Amino acid sequence: MFCLQNVYLAKTVPFLFGWLGDRLLGDPAGWPHPVIAFGKVIAYGEKRLNKGRNRALKGGLMAVVLIVAVYFACRVLLNWASDISEYLYTIFTAIGVFYCLAGKTLIREVKAVFDAVERNTEEGRRQVSRIVGRDTSDLSAQEIRAAALETLAENLSDGVVAPMFWFILLGLPGMMAYKMVNTLDSMIGYKTERYMAFGKTAARIDDVANYIPARITAVLMLLVSGNLKKIRFVQQFGSAHSSPNSGYPESALAAILNCRFGGTHNYFGEAVVKPYIGTNERPFTTGDMTIAANVNNNTELAWGLIVCILSMIIH
Repeated sequence: MFCLQNVYLAKTVPFLFGWLGDRLLGDPAGWPHPVIAFGKVIAYGEKRLNKGRNRALKGGLMAVVLIVAVYFACRVLLNWASDISEYLYTIFTAIGVFYCLAGKTLIREVKAVFDAVERNTEEGRRQVSRIVGRDTSDLSAQEIRAAALETLAENLSDGVVAPMFWFILLGLPGMMAYKMVNTLDSMIGYKTERYMAFGKTAARIDDVANYIPARITAVLMLLVSGNLKKIRFVQQFGSAHSSPNSGYPESALAAILNCRFGGTHNYFGEAVVKPYIGTNERPFTTGDMTIAANVNNNTELAWGLIVCILSMIIH
């Protein structure tokens, strides 16, 4: 098959198929998903290990073992597929890329939040709880919209730019391993009493894995929206954020919308204080969501094309 016989296209063709699949389909309801399997394994391990003494050590070992296991399992599977058929290798890689990306689904979920909160606040709370880790039971309509927009920006990095970044460097095994890193952080990487020690290593690995992608995301967001001159705003508020990474895409969106994000949020019954991003506290509207969705979409398109080019160069 041409995609393997030509080394310059060996990564690009299956990536393109998988990326276009996500652009067209998103995550169809009812389809099996590897991240769901990752979550079940993590939940099982957390339940068994996050107790007693040496929680930090046990949580760190669990995180490292799971990440390494996913990476090498994917490599073994792809080597087996390529030995059988070049077509099978391409199909497996494309399917893996498809499952590692979440651009279309993310935008769809955020639009659903804004539609729900327009109907009533309680429905908005239920809808936004699907995409955020914080307690949503007492959120106001303004806070629901803010949470959705923050998630849209942060997950543009986590769900699109970072997986593609690791695909460039390490192929599908690196992309899959990154999804395990991100899933670990989203489940046990919280700074709460329950997870502070157990999830510390997972959170640190996630910080490292997302360091460059988060900054690429912020720059591309400003670039595609014609706001590159606001890079100093992003540097100021992004670096002041409690997270070394999520503050950058959130700051970029705050700069684009001229708004304010952040503040105190409730995670698993504990208040977590996050610095404010921006200074203009104002009501959020459906128009803000439309602008943010367009920024996400255009950023993904720009980065996807860059990845196609880079994957032909880095082979």
